[in-house]
Amino acid sequence: MSQHKEVKLVTTHQLLAMKERGEKISMLTAYDFSMAQILDGAGIDVLLVGDSASNVMAGHETTLPITLDQMIYHAQSVVRAVKRAFVVVDMPFGSYQGNSSEALRSAIRIMKESGGHGIKLEGGAEIKDSITRILTAGIPVMGHLGLTPQSIYKFGTYSVRAKEETEAQKLIEDALLLQEIGCFALVLEKIPSGLAKKVAEQLTIPVIGIGAGPDVDGQVLVVHDMLGITKEFKPRFLRRYADLGDAMHDAVQRYIQDVKARDFPTADEAY
Repeated sequence: MSQHKEVKLVTTHQLLAMKERGEKISMLTAYDFSMAQILDGAGIDVLLVGDSASNVMAGHETTLPITLDQMIYHAQSVVRAVKRAFVVVDMPFGSYQGNSSEALRSAIRIMKESGGHGIKLEGGAEIKDSITRILTAGIPVMGHLGLTPQSIYKFGTYSVRAKEETEAQKLIEDALLLQEIGCFALVLEKIPSGLAKKVAEQLTIPVIGIGAGPDVDGQVLVVHDMLGITKEFKPRFLRRYADLGDAMHDAVQRYIQDVKARDFPTADEAY
């Protein structure tokens, strides 16, 4: 009799245990069913339904245009595919800033309509009320500090954040605040690795980095970037694990040639 191995769902509790035992957490973005199925089947720990869908799925220049309805649609698609990974959904720009009631409404919609396991918000002290309100509803919250792409027009650039002492100090204070109010984990984006190491050591919750060096508790990348589907984006922190963009391009060209040359379909491929 074949033994059916039970798949254990990744939970916030397990992520905390991974940090405590020094096991690194793997995290990638996902926006659709087919890709999420592959990533989950490969054993990824966390899937982020990122507002980066605005860039890679919809072709916008920033993450700002994506709506709450669109984020819920992407999250539903991902959740349907997942058997093991913990699914975090980004709250899009405008769904939580400056109004904690609106933030709670948005978070509840994401959880109810998508079946996701938690949400992620960008910012520190300035969104404290929104995070606190969402946590009162029992919704797990992941924080996000450093380069916060939803604030791109405030920064004016996607370059490394917190290089100056004052910004670094505020980042540490914000990280401690997010932990204190109850966030289960934190993403640090594009900050000096020394600062990221300091934050990860000071916090008891898992710290996931993207362009934050090796001394954090886990790593996240945009899946289209690490698979080489997107070509234009070449930051220092990105490692390409495949060149799927080229492979897909070649496959499509071969298909076109076969169709034009009447090589596809053959008699074997017809009914």
